[in-house]
Amino acid sequence: MTRRPPALLVLADGELFEGEHLGAQPPGGVAAGEVVFNTVLSGYQEVITDPSYAGQLICFTYPHIGNYGVTPVDAESARPFCRGVIVRDLARRRSNWRSSGDLEELLVRSGVPGITGIDTRRLTRHIREAGSMPGAFGTADEATLRAAAAAEPGTDGVDLVAEVTTTEPYTVGAGPLRVVAYDFGIKRTILRHLEPFATVEVVPADTPAKEVLGREPDGVFLSNGPGDPTAVPYASTAIGELLDAELPIFGICLGHQLLGLALGGETYKLKFGHHGGNHPVRRLSDDAVEITSQNHNYALVDGSVPGAALSHVNLNDGVVEGIDHPARRAFSVQYHPEAGPGPHDARYLFDRFDALLRSAR
Repeated sequence: MTRRPPALLVLADGELFEGEHLGAQPPGGVAAGEVVFNTVLSGYQEVITDPSYAGQLICFTYPHIGNYGVTPVDAESARPFCRGVIVRDLARRRSNWRSSGDLEELLVRSGVPGITGIDTRRLTRHIREAGSMPGAFGTADEATLRAAAAAEPGTDGVDLVAEVTTTEPYTVGAGPLRVVAYDFGIKRTILRHLEPFATVEVVPADTPAKEVLGREPDGVFLSNGPGDPTAVPYASTAIGELLDAELPIFGICLGHQLLGLALGGETYKLKFGHHGGNHPVRRLSDDAVEITSQNHNYALVDGSVPGAALSHVNLNDGVVEGIDHPARRAFSVQYHPEAGPGPHDARYLFDRFDALLRSAR
């Protein structure tokens, strides 16, 4: 077996990790971004192809990654937007009847660099204690990587949505209702959940409210997406105008944060974010607990949204996981009810959106 080239990972605070290169070769041997960790046990392809990871280096806490290969069916977007992946042990061979290729082949084809052999337990503990931070990895020398990590701006105040949104509108589904979906980094699994009851017109993130209203939709969907919600003021402005037009609105993840901002709320950055498939969330309407999939570094300030009721709360740390504003016919959740590959406890929210659209007709 051919030995991989040695590589280093350096964090902005100076912490150093040794490993080996995998995937695509980054320009100058350096890949830089904000380092976050994800705790999923499966679904690495869905994570890597989720546009919400734009600007970030993804550390997988599960030690064995790539063992069941990849398949186009599981891709959440046309290509990955993450800056790179960090794993403990990349599987040497895939074994799954669904797979049509290897994970490393996908990374090389998509231009995504990676590093393997990293002590991901140590890295995860460090991020939990110090918080998510910029970092750089690659085959370049240590001094070059340290300089790249120090120069990396991270995600604060950066409009990453502009990097991932569609450039032209497109339509999916053929359901009886009409929904305009803002693409802030929309996942294909979300569209698959909307298609049974709606004809969905997906529009770029900077589409003005006037243009959306001109399409005469029954309601509006606000998608997930990457980065700081305050860095996309054009989105919250448009959402505010759509609220004034009394259109039913459903938001997920970044869409949840942008809805909160449009309603007058505030957001803040979490210490190390929520990235995983096992977050317990309490549904306040009946005290039921949902196990949820999450991927976000920012959250709404509790109680900051005038007129909105808290609908869901994270049982790990009390973070706002959902708001409901019946007077404005709008609701949203911070987590991912579509959850590819799972869990599926919250899929009922799409049924709720369907019912809201029909009642508003």
